[in-house]
Amino acid sequence: MSDPAMGKYFALQAVRLSGAVMVLLGVMIGTGRAPSFLAGLPQEVGYVLAVLGMAEFFWIPRLIARKWKTPDGQ
Repeated sequence: MSDPAMGKYFALQAVRLSGAVMVLLGVMIGTGRAPSFLAGLPQEVGYVLAVLGMAEFFWIPRLIARKWKTPDGQ
């Protein structure tokens, strides 16, 4: 993987995937259908996790891409 753009692309996709997993777990906790290792958490934790996961899925990749963007002069 010598192309830096490919590494950045995979990094952005990993951030999106982790955000999607956070949303899924948050919804599962919020509805009371969490896996056994997360079953004791209150619903509010699930709601917060789902909102943070949505932020990670939609906004964090944009912020990272903006930070990595090449300046206009180069």
